[in-house]
Amino acid sequence: MRSGVQMSSGGSGGRSASATDPRLPSRALGARGSTVELDEVLRRRRMVRRYTDEPVSRADQEALVQAALRAPSAGSTQGLRLLVLSDEVDRARLWEATAWVPPDSQRARLGEHLRAAPLVIVPLCSEQAYRERYAEADKAWLPAADRWSTPYWYVDAAFSSMLILLKAVDLGLGAAFLAFPPRFVPRFRERFGVPEELEPIGLVLVGHRHPELGPSRRPEHRLPVEELVHRGRWGAR
Repeated sequence: MRSGVQMSSGGSGGRSASATDPRLPSRALGARGSTVELDEVLRRRRMVRRYTDEPVSRADQEALVQAALRAPSAGSTQGLRLLVLSDEVDRARLWEATAWVPPDSQRARLGEHLRAAPLVIVPLCSEQAYRERYAEADKAWLPAADRWSTPYWYVDAAFSSMLILLKAVDLGLGAAFLAFPPRFVPRFRERFGVPEELEPIGLVLVGHRHPELGPSRRPEHRLPVEELVHRGRWGAR
C-alpha cells in the first residue's frame, strides 16, 4: 500500500504558496537561517478556529500535501492516505456526515466558525497495511508482543497531521486539528466512498486567520518546563 491523496474539485483562488516544495527554505518568515525559521514556526503554531472566506490556493494546498507526505512511516509502510476537501459542496457533505448538536449557543458559534474553514484535510490510516508490512521477512523476526508497543498507524498519521499544522504557519495560514468521533465514520465512508480498511484519525482545518482572532485563550495554563521535563531520572530537574 502506497501513500496517496484524494483531492476534491474546486477553484484555486486566493494567494499563492510561499514555497511548494517542503524541502526548500521558507520565505514566509523572512530571509533568515533555517533553524531560526523553524523556531519561529514552532513559536507561532496554535490551533486557529476562525477563518476568513478567502480560499486556500491550489499551490498552497499542494505545499500542505507535500509536507504531510514527508512524515515518518514505520517500516516504510506508507499506510497514510489524505482526503483533501476544498470544494464547498464537498465540505458541506463532510459537515452533514459529521453533524452534531451543540450543547449551548457558545459552542454553536464555534461550530459555525469551524465549518467556515475553506480547506479540510482528512488523514486516514490503514492498520491492515502495517500488519501486512510487519509480517514480511525483514520485520517478522520481532516477537508479536513487541511489534505494537503503540499502534504505528496512528503515530504516523499524527506525524503527518502535525506537519500540515506547521506548514500552514509557514505559508501564513492558520490551521486546527479536530477529533473525528467514531459514530460518524460509517456515514463518512458512505458519503465519500472511503474503503473500509481506512480509518480517519481527525480533521485538519486550514484557512486564512480571521483578523479578529485574539491571543491564545489559555496562555496562563501552560505548565512550566520544570514540571514537564525530567532529566536523568524521574524527579530530577
